[in-house]
Amino acid sequence: MSSHIIVALDVDTRQEALQLVRRLGPAAGHYKVGLQLLTLAGPDLVRELVGMGKQVFLDLKLHEIPNSVAAAVRAAAQLGAGMVSVHASAGSAVLRAAAEQARSVGGIRVLALTVITSLRDDDLPEIGLAPSVREQVCRLARLASAQGCDGVIASAQEARWLAQQLPARSLIVTPGIQLAGLGGHDQSRVATPRDARDAGATHVVVGRAITQAPDPAQAFARACADFAQPD
Repeated sequence: MSSHIIVALDVDTRQEALQLVRRLGPAAGHYKVGLQLLTLAGPDLVRELVGMGKQVFLDLKLHEIPNSVAAAVRAAAQLGAGMVSVHASAGSAVLRAAAEQARSVGGIRVLALTVITSLRDDDLPEIGLAPSVREQVCRLARLASAQGCDGVIASAQEARWLAQQLPARSLIVTPGIQLAGLGGHDQSRVATPRDARDAGATHVVVGRAITQAPDPAQAFARACADFAQPD
């Protein structure tokens, strides 16, 4: 069972999600449930996946006051999720509250989202930030680490620096993953599984390259092989 490849269940219904999980079988052990599916299918889907022996990354991208974020982390742990995401830009108090709550309840790790992979340097000024994306990612990653978060979410382009600067055993979860020869869709900072691994990613999130493939199981196997390919 591969846990380094996190399959993003970015589908429209519970039925589609479970059909995909069954199709991928025991080889796929780690899934991301994001806002789309959680809103459509509800929290029982997370419990169901956990009951099937799957690891769940609950990608909530929390950005609220510290008490609300801590309560959401506790709720995610109660569902059985093993990872939950919090916006690093919410600030130190929020990150610290999330990390402290995760340690208190146990069994769940907090990932700080740095800069979403659809943003480029040219996009930052319109949201009040100065270029570059790398500088913003690095600043937010240092902030999250200092507040006790277990890892960060960042593109492969920033993963190499993060792997060198963050404490040992920090998680570096990389979205924007595509298989070789496929387009990047709406994400700007993309990479293959091997690119991300070589840059220092501990986990990669693969969505449409698997979920929209003619043969999702074959695409998943291809992603696993690419991530595991020796140097």
